Amino acid sequence: VQLAEAGGGLVQARGSLTLSCASSGPFFDYAMGWLRHARGKEREFVATINENGGSTYYSDSVKGRFTISRDNAKNMLYLQMNSLKPEDTAVYSCAARAAFVGLPTTLGYLYWGRGTQVTVSS
Repeated sequence: VQLAEAGGGLVQARGSLTLSCASSGPFFDYAMGWLRHARGKEREFVATINENGGSTYYSDSVKGRFTISRDNAKNMLYLQMNSLKPEDTAVYSCAARAAFVGLPTTLGYLYWGRGTQVTVSS
């Protein structure tokens, strides 16, 4: 599975941005996640979704502001980000794992995209 993110950019605080992640092939067998890595910080879990999109889990820092979704027919994963804050600035990566885990973990992901930069200005 090869993953490629798109949709990053520069946005003002309180703005919105939607990230997408395209899979090179069918990814309905995988749970998916979004993770981010800010400069000088550890990689951080953002959100995850199970194989059929029926279950999701978010980090406390984005809950209520971000929405993860997927379209298995199109092999696409999305992250709708609203009410963005400067502390959301990071490189956002999508990743695939064998099974859904409703925990804020960065471990266990098998395939990763290269990431897309999101910068939120104050």
